[in-house]
Amino acid sequence: MTPPSTAALMSLAGAAWLCLAAVATYLGLTRSLRARRVEADARAVAGLLEAAPAVPMLIHADGRIETSSRAAAWLGLDVPPRDFNDLLDGGFDRDRIAQLEATLIASLETGKRFAEYVRLPGTRRVVCFSGGPYAAAGVSDRAVLAWLTDVSASSEQIDRLSAETRRLSAALDGLSTLIEAAPFPMWYRGPDLQLALVNSAFVRAVEAESAAEVVRRGMELIETGNEGTAQQVARTTLARGVISTRTAPAIITGERRVMRVVDVPVGEIGVAGFAMDVQELEDARADLGRFVRAQRDMLDRLSAGVAQFGPDQGLVFYNRYFMRLFDLDPDWLSDRPEFDRVLERMREAQRAPEIRDFPSWRSERRGWFLAHEPVEENWQLPGGTHLRVVGQPLPDGGLLLIFEDRTEHLQLASARDTLLRVRAATFENLFEAIGVFAADGRLHLWNNRFRDIWGMEEGALVQHPRVDMLVQALAPRLQDPSRAGMVRELVRTATIDRQQRSGRIALNDGRHFEFAAVPLPDGNALFTLLDITASRGIEEALRERNDALEQANSLKNAFVSSMSYELRVPLTSIAGFAEMLAAGYAGELPPSAREYVDAILSAVTRLSTLMGDALDLSQSEAGSLPLEAEAVNVGELVREAARFIAEPANAAGLTVAIDVTSGDQTVQGDRRRLRQVMDHLLRNAVAYTSAGGRILVRSRIVGRSAEIVVSDNGRGIPDHKVERIFDRLSRESTGDGDTAGRRGGGVGLPLSRQLVEAHGGTIRIESEIGRGTSVYVLLPLGVQAVAA
Repeated sequence: MTPPSTAALMSLAGAAWLCLAAVATYLGLTRSLRARRVEADARAVAGLLEAAPAVPMLIHADGRIETSSRAAAWLGLDVPPRDFNDLLDGGFDRDRIAQLEATLIASLETGKRFAEYVRLPGTRRVVCFSGGPYAAAGVSDRAVLAWLTDVSASSEQIDRLSAETRRLSAALDGLSTLIEAAPFPMWYRGPDLQLALVNSAFVRAVEAESAAEVVRRGMELIETGNEGTAQQVARTTLARGVISTRTAPAIITGERRVMRVVDVPVGEIGVAGFAMDVQELEDARADLGRFVRAQRDMLDRLSAGVAQFGPDQGLVFYNRYFMRLFDLDPDWLSDRPEFDRVLERMREAQRAPEIRDFPSWRSERRGWFLAHEPVEENWQLPGGTHLRVVGQPLPDGGLLLIFEDRTEHLQLASARDTLLRVRAATFENLFEAIGVFAADGRLHLWNNRFRDIWGMEEGALVQHPRVDMLVQALAPRLQDPSRAGMVRELVRTATIDRQQRSGRIALNDGRHFEFAAVPLPDGNALFTLLDITASRGIEEALRERNDALEQANSLKNAFVSSMSYELRVPLTSIAGFAEMLAAGYAGELPPSAREYVDAILSAVTRLSTLMGDALDLSQSEAGSLPLEAEAVNVGELVREAARFIAEPANAAGLTVAIDVTSGDQTVQGDRRRLRQVMDHLLRNAVAYTSAGGRILVRSRIVGRSAEIVVSDNGRGIPDHKVERIFDRLSRESTGDGDTAGRRGGGVGLPLSRQLVEAHGGTIRIESEIGRGTSVYVLLPLGVQAVAA
């Protein structure tokens, strides 16, 4: 029997063994379960690795490679590679494998991750080697775990995107260069609508140092406009999502310019914009507007009707003459009627041609809008009006119509044709020979007389020969052939120098011609030949007669002079004896005898005066009358002459009045001769004024001359006799009445005229029947008088 202690120990040992068995069984079961789980996880991991897009490859530090057959298939190998040399056997590029090996070793040493792309030989497949150092638990061997990923599709996309990126980058660079080189300001605003980029033109426009300064300071090109600030306009543009365009003034490099600003929304990233300088365009538009207004003002003043139609065939402009020419209502024209309606209104006013098929005619005129060249035609209106119509197609598709009233022109043309026919007939029937030479010396027109004198055939003249040929044909027909060149010279002078010349020529047949070359307004020259053979004979006869008359006049003057001197001797004797008888040398004379002696003395004095006047007149006409040069006071001369004539005038019952306003003015001349003029004029006034009459003598200064007037209130002189009053020995001064017992006339007035003209003056007579006669003497003032 086992002792209880032993049994207890055995029980305890059994229980302990049982516990250990239970624990061992539990641990075995647990490990078995864990192993199955690990195996399942391994199979799951293996499945995942097989299904994964990447294949692991373990590369040890000594170059050994551990990988699966799947990796070998990806790399184009039959068996998994054991080292890098196996990769070279697969056809990989040595340099690329060396570079891959170097990258893996560098990752092993530095601990950095890597990624390398390798293109499989002979294919377009690309495998990415990516990974990093690998350290397994409990393993001291260093290695690199590389994951192989087939990135062929991604690589092609990457290449395509890279190419697109490069293309876009190049395009962006080009666009940036273009924007930078643009001559007008350009900018870009970010989402906050602040300036982010500007080009150089923007920088120059705002006179900044650089683009960075513009962005930093927010320097706007256009601060504020009608639509608000630049940022407000950009915000509105971004909100609407449409391009906005506006015109605003801006200060560009210190000069005010008009800019056309364009803001372009670029999605959510901001707003881009640019500004074009349209100042020149605005100036051109303003100039165009002024030109159009000036052109329309000019067209409105034309003497031709003008109407302009727009591209829609509506009337856009007409001038006043158009309205009057076609009798159109201005209110109706202001409604811009269409082309067809205007033609219809013209037809209704009978200001259009009478056409049977008016619609077809109107349709043809409507085609002028599409014509390539101007159209011109003539309209004959009812009533005889002729219009010249010009249709000018305009570049904008409109039409400009010009209506010129040619009625008067046609009438003038008809009248001109008539005048040309009249001129031709006149030319052909003139007694003178007429030829018209052009500026180049060619004969342009001629008449039959011209052809006959020059002795040329009509056929030769039709060739319009030059004046040189005509001169050669004329020379043999002249008495002096050398004078033929003078004809050529006269034609040249008239056509080139524009001077008129004339001369005479004689032909061999005894005829004499007077010729003249006259410049015409059109640059041609008129050459005329006038036959003066008969007038030359008359001229010679008149010249001979004139010579005979001059000789007779000389003989007469000599006779008068001789008789004057010859008669002075007996007159002196008669006067001397008569004075002795009157003085009582022969004793006391009875009253009747004294009257006879007084009559003798008066007659002798009168005869001596007449002989002296006749002698003075003869000398004056011959130019041999001596004149003294002295200063003669005009007032004193008039007063002396009036006092001298006062006694005989009073004896005749006349009154003599004096009106001297010339002051101390003087004339240069012969005092005795001027006094002689005054005596003749006063004696003549006394002789032909009836008793109770009045004689007025006055003097005054008129300009630079002294005027002396002797007037009376006698019977006057008829007009037809006044013209001959100064003729020598004329008696016209006696008037219409009886001259018996009257003295005057004779040589007094002719001598007075000779003496006044010898002093550089003039004398004239004004007379009216029943009112009297006035004689005006005008003498130039002397040097001293003018200076005073």
